[in-house]
Amino acid sequence: MSFRLKCFTTAALLMVTGSVAMAQGVPGGVERGAREGERAAGPVGAVVGATVGGVVGGVAGVLGVDDRPRFRSYVEGRRIRSYTYAEPVAVGTVLPADGVTYYEVPDDYASVREYRYTVVNDRTVLVDPRSRRVVQIVD
Repeated sequence: MSFRLKCFTTAALLMVTGSVAMAQGVPGGVERGAREGERAAGPVGAVVGATVGGVVGGVAGVLGVDDRPRFRSYVEGRRIRSYTYAEPVAVGTVLPADGVTYYEVPDDYASVREYRYTVVNDRTVLVDPRSRRVVQIVD
């Protein structure tokens, strides 16, 4: 990689990191990072921005740090039966359409109302209802 490309990539990375920090979750981080990176530095910036956005979004999660214990308690209080999934469950896992019950997120958690939640392998997870992809494990 040439020196000029390294400098360009680093500059794009620095510009994108600040704006991506507000993105919610990996999917939102990737999308926003790519958009901001492309705007700042073209195609190379889009690739760098998507990568950084996914990492930042994954660290931040979609449900805020302060809301996680309260949300987990809410779900535990509902005594939802856990779905047994044969594979390890991680962010990005696509859950089956059949056999899993997906529940609407209560209005108290407006930042994640677009998602559904369920319990898989005794872990509360937030799921994108369109793809059934796990977007956050609520620990």
